[in-house]
Amino acid sequence: MTHVNQRIAYGNALIELGQRNKNVVVLDADLGGSTMGRMFEDKFPGRHFEAGIAEANMTSMAAGLALTGKIPFVNSFAVFASGRSFDQIRQSIAIGNVNVKIVGSSTGLSDFGDGATHQAIEDLAIMRALPNLTVLSPADPNEAYQATLAAAEINGPVYLRINRADYPSIIPADKPFVIGENAVLQDGDEVVIFATGYMVNLALEAAKLLQGKVSAKVVNIHTIKPMNSAKIAELTAGAKAIVTVEEHNIVGGLGSAIAEVMRHNPLPMEFVGLNDTFGRSAHNYAELLEYFELTPEKIAGTAVKMAGK
Repeated sequence: MTHVNQRIAYGNALIELGQRNKNVVVLDADLGGSTMGRMFEDKFPGRHFEAGIAEANMTSMAAGLALTGKIPFVNSFAVFASGRSFDQIRQSIAIGNVNVKIVGSSTGLSDFGDGATHQAIEDLAIMRALPNLTVLSPADPNEAYQATLAAAEINGPVYLRINRADYPSIIPADKPFVIGENAVLQDGDEVVIFATGYMVNLALEAAKLLQGKVSAKVVNIHTIKPMNSAKIAELTAGAKAIVTVEEHNIVGGLGSAIAEVMRHNPLPMEFVGLNDTFGRSAHNYAELLEYFELTPEKIAGTAVKMAGK
């Protein structure tokens, strides 16, 4: 099955997990119709828990369920899943390495209508700073499905980032999701473009614009943490520069993670993302991406500059 929306793909993956393992449970905070936790509720009503608008309580409930042997998936908009529940995640889940899956929905700017209060542009920074957490940011709906299945296999806390918008998959539907195995989607030897989430698709579009100008390698970074340092070094060997692309604040996100990995073997780097600013409301998703210069043209122009051309 090929998916066209990460939330629907995630909901379908939850149903598959529920069929495979009776210990999988799902928790929502009054947003099940948006996070697609309701898809699981429809199939397994006795294993779905509605916490109401009480994300911190929901997260604590999940920790308790995990300690009884359940595999809880906790759902909310990413801004609430990572922010409102931070203390509970840190104290009750991360410190004890408790087996809870935290799923942040409507990430980045994809909740275009609700504005800055509902747009998570700092969730990767928050979650990857916590020891013991695995942090996943799948490129497309197909990868979101596989990432959900992979998250369930990890014995420990996971943060999974899910986009709200409809968009086509670029990753084969049957490609297994391997933690830390970030894939080269296009080869090149001058500039390495590391991208995550929906920006992977835009990075591939940028690579088309660069044909005949700059030889660009496009890498899908679906695992923000743990970062495979040896693989990153291998991918950047011989390159002139690095461009990172993320639908996130450039402070603390993918660009920061790559810079940390490259600190012993530095290359010139430039970040494409939100320049330390909050989001805003708009008529549609594309309008916001254009406003914040999260476009193939911006990525390509940055690559040209970094290649010295």
